[in-house]
Amino acid sequence: MSHEELEARIRALEDVEAIRNLKAEYAALCDNNYDADKIAVLFTEDAVWESEGLGTYNGREEIREFFKGASKIFTFAVHYNINPKIEVNGNTAKARWFTFMPCIMGYNNGAHWMAGVDNEEYIRRDDKWMFSKKVAKRLFRTPFEEGWSKVRFT
Repeated sequence: MSHEELEARIRALEDVEAIRNLKAEYAALCDNNYDADKIAVLFTEDAVWESEGLGTYNGREEIREFFKGASKIFTFAVHYNINPKIEVNGNTAKARWFTFMPCIMGYNNGAHWMAGVDNEEYIRRDDKWMFSKKVAKRLFRTPFEEGWSKVRFT
């Protein structure tokens, strides 16, 4: 293996790890009362954030505005992002994550279980990975007391 090939392999591993850390930072900010300003800077100026049941937001400023009210939708949440499949291609990347999220819904102050699939796209800008597109598809949201076998969607 040549020196250049080894450097490319190391760079690919570093890129995947940087994307994992970006996702972890996003989750931590969401779980810490949805800091809209800090979340927004994780996205490119022209990013798209979309979540089934919550809407589609185009551009960093719309994303910021959505997250300013997110703590009223989810008064408590813990985002577990698991089983990523991350593919890097130069300065762009895409990933699929499964998300499991115990949460408290603001509309009824009730504990819920949520799970979904996040399909994401990323761009490296100024040697930093950022979200360019984030699309969340819900697999279930159910009251804690009922569980997803009795009530799959609320």
